[in-house]
Amino acid sequence: MFHYPNGKKAKSNEVSKKTASAPTYANRGMNLETLLNETNEFYRIHQRAVIHKKPTPLQIVKVDYPKRSAAKVTEAYFKQASTTDYNGVYRGRYIDFEAKETNNKTSFPLGNFHDHQIQHMRECVRHGGICFVIIRFSRYNTQYVLTAEQLFEWWGERETGRKSIPLTYIEKEAHEVPTRALPAVDYLTVVDKWLD
Repeated sequence: MFHYPNGKKAKSNEVSKKTASAPTYANRGMNLETLLNETNEFYRIHQRAVIHKKPTPLQIVKVDYPKRSAAKVTEAYFKQASTTDYNGVYRGRYIDFEAKETNNKTSFPLGNFHDHQIQHMRECVRHGGICFVIIRFSRYNTQYVLTAEQLFEWWGERETGRKSIPLTYIEKEAHEVPTRALPAVDYLTVVDKWLD
């Protein structure tokens, strides 16, 4: 059982119902996290960059030991709200980004981001870090790199009732990164354009 930072407990039957009814895209191709993990491993092996997925900080409370060689975590708390998904070093610069995926056809929901993530990205940008988001439209098997500054503009629009970033804007203003063999999502080609 997990406890979220707001102190609420996730009831085990609620979790299983949500998990059972959640749509699975396993047969639609790889998800963004898998593609990015493969890409980052390719970058590391070829000494292009060192970028890793950040682990979610958990405080383990209860562990069952059904047998000596196996341990099962039965209760844990999220220690704090996480920041972004990935960070590392590229060309001597700190790099930090969030990866999000949607099944929407025409827009990307701003509700997929959280205040603490936006605040973290603002701090990274303020200190000279390379910061962006990779947004994947799973229906179209396409992903785009959007600068943190572009995201901040849309985030500010929420006060006027804006709930999403239109796909038409993303197609026009963001950088599309095609899926290919290796690296699967070569987002550093976009970062190179910014740095050069």
